[in-house]
Amino acid sequence: MIHPVLEVIHAHRSIRRYKPDPVPWEMVETIVAAAQRSSTSSYLQTWSVVAVTDPEKRDRLAELCGQQEHIRQAPVFLAWCADRYRLDLACRMHGLEQNTEYVEDFLVAAVDTAIAMQTAAIAAEALGLGMCFIGGIRNRPEDVIALLDLPPRVFPISGMTLGWPAEDPALKPRLPLEAVLHRETYHRHQEEHLRAFDEEVRRAGIYRRRTGEVLGWLEVAARKAAREGRSHLRQVLAQQGYPLR
Repeated sequence: MIHPVLEVIHAHRSIRRYKPDPVPWEMVETIVAAAQRSSTSSYLQTWSVVAVTDPEKRDRLAELCGQQEHIRQAPVFLAWCADRYRLDLACRMHGLEQNTEYVEDFLVAAVDTAIAMQTAAIAAEALGLGMCFIGGIRNRPEDVIALLDLPPRVFPISGMTLGWPAEDPALKPRLPLEAVLHRETYHRHQEEHLRAFDEEVRRAGIYRRRTGEVLGWLEVAARKAAREGRSHLRQVLAQQGYPLR
């Protein structure tokens, strides 16, 4: 018998259509409180989340994130942020100055944020809600920072739509376990597993051209991996207090 927590994890789907019913604020608090129990580097807890329910703000966020309609539909949008601003305050209270010049300083906060928001996703789905991570929050991060009035050292890592599902999408297959689980040393020769997964994705019909042609995972993933994207992030990070040497 599978554990109930594992059932929730294995049933995860990204939801992009939502009912108009509101999500009680107490439920949002419960989800974020669950995220607070996540592992955190050195007990620093270097993340924060801004919950947006105002329709006009969600409309603006939808625009900034690439015109994703489900941001407008979902009654709650959560902006998950790497946050070392509190450490600025802690340092000032003790006559010190925080150092955020190095890649590691930002990575600690980014990893903390990622762990917390995944815990929140599991908590939300356990409560019957649907969610979808929004990487598009990094399309125009300077505008998101202004809209949410984020102070220095606070940087948006990912958005999350939150609401009651109005769709029941099929589960997408995942890479074979043999492609991601390596025992003792990394196994470089994965082509066989990748081809098998490519065929599984084709059979599921996940990717289709407008012509109706079915694509596999390998071509889609390769094209995404080869393109340039969000090259301005380093500059915005520096403006926000992370020069990253």
